[in-house]
Amino acid sequence: MMPEPVPLAMPVQRFDGPPPPHNAPEPRPGVNLSPDDILTRRLLLVLLTGLLATAASASVKEALLSDGFSLLDGLLLLLFFPLFAWISFGFVTAAIGFILLISRAHPGITAAPKNAAPPTARTAVLVPVHNEDVDAVFDRIARMAVMIDRAGAAHRFAFFVLSDSGEAAEDEERAAWQCWAPRLRVPLYYRRRTENIGRKPGNVAEWIRNHGGGYDFMLMLDADSLMGGDTIVGMAQVMEQRPSIALLQTVPMIIGATTFFQRWMQFASRFYGPISTAGLVWWSGSESTFWGHNALIRIRAFAESCGLPDLPGRPPFGGTIMSHDMVEAALLRRRGWRLHMLMVEDSFEEFPPTLIDQAVRDRRWAQGNIQHLKLLGASGFHWISRLQLLIGASAYLMSPAWLILIATSIAQSLSDDAATVRAVTSTQVLVVTLVLLFGPKVLSIIWAMADAERRASYGGAKGILASVALDVPLSILTAPVIALTQTIDLINIVRGKPSGWSPQSRVRDGLAAADAMPRYYWHLGVGAALVFVSFLNPMLGAWLSPVTLGLLLAPWLAMETAKVRPGERLAKKGVFAVPGSEVAEPVRPLALA
Repeated sequence: MMPEPVPLAMPVQRFDGPPPPHNAPEPRPGVNLSPDDILTRRLLLVLLTGLLATAASASVKEALLSDGFSLLDGLLLLLFFPLFAWISFGFVTAAIGFILLISRAHPGITAAPKNAAPPTARTAVLVPVHNEDVDAVFDRIARMAVMIDRAGAAHRFAFFVLSDSGEAAEDEERAAWQCWAPRLRVPLYYRRRTENIGRKPGNVAEWIRNHGGGYDFMLMLDADSLMGGDTIVGMAQVMEQRPSIALLQTVPMIIGATTFFQRWMQFASRFYGPISTAGLVWWSGSESTFWGHNALIRIRAFAESCGLPDLPGRPPFGGTIMSHDMVEAALLRRRGWRLHMLMVEDSFEEFPPTLIDQAVRDRRWAQGNIQHLKLLGASGFHWISRLQLLIGASAYLMSPAWLILIATSIAQSLSDDAATVRAVTSTQVLVVTLVLLFGPKVLSIIWAMADAERRASYGGAKGILASVALDVPLSILTAPVIALTQTIDLINIVRGKPSGWSPQSRVRDGLAAADAMPRYYWHLGVGAALVFVSFLNPMLGAWLSPVTLGLLLAPWLAMETAKVRPGERLAKKGVFAVPGSEVAEPVRPLALA
């Protein structure tokens, strides 16, 4: 079931002491892998973010200081600036991406080539699985293998299903492997570990130490990943032609949506994502990050740079590194390797079917990203790598910060502090907040409408406007639900409660009240408290009404968006339509071609 071992050393790295020397080759003469103005780009990003955050906070400051300064005033100001900086950063990144895409400027180093000569390097396609839908996993593998074969590169690739599933799943997985392996021209291997040491990164590291020496590159996939054969082969060509690149990360798009929630998330990621991605590619340069899947990696560089140690202390802050991917990216860049992001059209993944399933996955990410705070001072990290680690952690720290801001505003208002009420409910604050939050959505509408073919792929002008009109209120209502859920998760992380490693739920049709209600007791309680506040201070209550309504509707939102039929009805009307793809279509006969 596995080829003969070709061992490759993968030493465990240190985060302290002198950093290891660079071992990456310099780019070939005439090949520029990082824009000459990359520092200017990053300074512009920081400057614009700071200016917007300062301008947004200025009106708040004036109102708060109009009747003197108190400790709570200081706390409000300390919260306002980083919160406005966070949403300003997202707005600036999206605005830059919009300018690039609308002017048809390519934000990265290259597009993945197609219809070129097959690569000479050998690539292993790794598919780690953990108690997954076996038929679905092997169906995707078979389809990718056929597409690679059609691209003329079957002899340069091999698939490895690396199972961390329980013993009960082995027979089914082995039977699927026995069914498909003889029928594919791309070799397909399978093995199941009996000890799940180190979770997914430990699974991959074990493969590298046993078989990594037999291959040049590895395409890292998740169990729900799907990529086009031309793109896979093209990425191998890019890596082969540029020996100083160690990682090429694609931006996966969501497929396989069936529930209302999945269709909504699929539309949001496909419709709003491109301009933000283009902006991210523009300022990341050769210090892009790694998202753990749908990425091509140079094996020897990874083996020499990315052996992960356990962090000192007990979980959740110590122990196994949970969000390993961003750390591995930082370790690769520390040794001088280049990391780039590619914008392609046929890199896909699935999405959790319900708001609750998303929260379960998000809980693991929260613990992993908070762990990164311990690594901000790691020896030898590039400053962009440190920024990326900080951004990842901040994505979860912003949720309690928003809730603390709301609580502080309420405390000030209930103490008859009129200045606080004016500050948090002023027209200026409202306008700036709306521009920063919804500006990227408006830019995405303009971008989609600007091209007839693209406009039609999202359901035409009518379908786009209907989709956005439904997305905006849903986003407003679920934002406080997600924020409070993440805050509760962070409290449990600080208390030392680990996230565990449960299999992901990928298919569902509806949620029972008995499953939804226990998840949202705190949300209902906080929502009821905000209703009480609105009676005491109607102006502040009106300002907080979207938060109040979202929290009170949390169980209903989770249950209604978990259903399949509403999503199907909307799809027939062209709502939440997304561009089609032959690669993404679940056509089983393709695997038999």
